[in-house]
Amino acid sequence: MATTDKQPDRGFRDKRHSTSVEDGPGDPRKARASEHLSELEEKMPGMAARRAALDVLMLLRKGRTLDNAFSDCRTFSVLEGPDRSFAFNLVNTSLRRRGSLDQVIGEYLNKPLPKGAMEVQDILRLAVTQAAFLETPAHAIASTSAELASQKRETAGYKGLVNAIARKIATRGKAQLEKLPLRADTPGWLWRSWERHYGANIARDIAAAHKAGIAPLDISLKPKADPDLFAGFENTSSFAPLHRRLPAHHAVPDLPGFTGGDWWVQDFASSLPVRLLGDVSGKRVLDLCAAPGGKTMQLAALGASVTAVDNIGTRLKRVSENLERTKLTAETIKGDILNWQPDELADMVLLDAPCSATGTIRRHPDVVWNRTEDEVRNLAQQQGGFIDRAFEFLKPGGTLVYCVCSLQREEGEDQAKAALARHDQLELMPLTPDDLPELAEGITREGYLRTHPAMRVPEGSMDGFFAARFRKKD
Repeated sequence: MATTDKQPDRGFRDKRHSTSVEDGPGDPRKARASEHLSELEEKMPGMAARRAALDVLMLLRKGRTLDNAFSDCRTFSVLEGPDRSFAFNLVNTSLRRRGSLDQVIGEYLNKPLPKGAMEVQDILRLAVTQAAFLETPAHAIASTSAELASQKRETAGYKGLVNAIARKIATRGKAQLEKLPLRADTPGWLWRSWERHYGANIARDIAAAHKAGIAPLDISLKPKADPDLFAGFENTSSFAPLHRRLPAHHAVPDLPGFTGGDWWVQDFASSLPVRLLGDVSGKRVLDLCAAPGGKTMQLAALGASVTAVDNIGTRLKRVSENLERTKLTAETIKGDILNWQPDELADMVLLDAPCSATGTIRRHPDVVWNRTEDEVRNLAQQQGGFIDRAFEFLKPGGTLVYCVCSLQREEGEDQAKAALARHDQLELMPLTPDDLPELAEGITREGYLRTHPAMRVPEGSMDGFFAARFRKKD
C-alpha cells in the first residue's frame, strides 16, 4: 500500500465526513474527567452519564459531528457499561426527537430561552427524553436536571426554572409527546423537499424510519471470509452477496473476524455503487473522495487496482488503517480532485461526492439539525465540478459511477441529468433489476439507483443513496 501527498488540503469535504483525534492513553485530561465524574456520582447517583450526554450535545453545538463529539468528549470516554449505554441513548434519542422535545418544552415557557441559554435547552431536552423514552423515575429526572443546571455559572441562574419544568415534564411529558405529529421531528424545508420528490406517503415513511431508533450494524465480507463467521449470533441476516446484518448493540472490535481483517462496517446501501461497476478484477479504478474507505476495500477485495483519493489527510489515514487491518492493497493519495491529475487514465471511476448526507440520518441524527436549504444548494453547485473532473480521468469506453449519500434530488437525479447535458461524450448506462436483483425497487424508471430508509429490508431499513452509471463514449 503506497501513500502519496500530491496536493494541498482544499477543505471541500463536507463536515459530515470529518474525523476526530482521540486523547491518547494516560492523558491527564481523561484522568481529571474521571475524577470529576466520580465526585458527581458520589454526590448524586446517575450524574456521570447525564453530564457526559450534556457535554456531547455541547460539542455538537460547536460544530462537531456526532461521531466526533462522542470521540472527543472526555467525560463520555471514561464511562463504562450501563452508564455509557445510558449516555449514548440519551444523546441519540434527544437528537432523533428534538423537534418534538422542543414543542413539549415550549408549552412550559412563557417566552423562548435566550440564545445564550442553549445549554439550558439541552438540559430540558434530556429531561423529556428520560421521561418519554427511557422510563427514568420522575424524582431522578427533576433532581438530576436541577443539579446539571447548578454546575455551571451560565446555567446556575436557571436552576429554579429547570427544576420546576423538569418536575412537570417528568409526569406529563410522555403523554404530550405522543400527541405530536410525525413531521414534528423534521425541519419544514426538509420535509417539503421529500414530499416533492417521493410523495407524501414515502416522506412519512422516511420520517418514521428515522424515528425508529439506532440502525443495525451492516458488514461487508471479503470474498474468502468464512461464511459461518456469525453463525452463532442471534438476529443476524444476509440479503446480498458478501453482506451480513447484526443488531446494533455489538461492540465492533470484539466481533469475530475483526482483528483478522475478514470484514468492515459498511451500510448496505453504501455497498451498492461498487456493484454497479460490474467486474472490476484487473481494472484500474479511481475511488474519488474515498474516505473512510469502505468502497476502496470493496474494490481491492474484488481484485481491482485501486487508487483512493481524498483531500483530508486524517481521513486518508483512516483509509490506510482500514486497508492494513483487512490486508488489502490500494494506493492512497491526498489530493483535491479539482486540481489533482492522475498519472494515467482509469478504466473505471467511482465518485462518492461530498454531499448533505441526509441519507444517513437514521445513523447520524445530528444531520437533520445541522443542514440548511442553502447548504444543500451550495453543495449541489459544487458537485457538477466534481463530476466534470471525474469524467476527465476516464479512458474512452470507461465507466463512471456517481453517487451521494443524500435523499435530496438536487444532489442526485438533477446532477445526473445536468452532467449528460454538459457532456456529449457521456452516456447513461441505465440500471436494470438484474444489476441488483435483491433490490429491484431501488431502480428508477430512468435507470438510476435510488434508496431511502422507507425501503424495507430484513431487520430494518437502509441509508438513502443515489447512484448513476455512465459510459465515456469511444
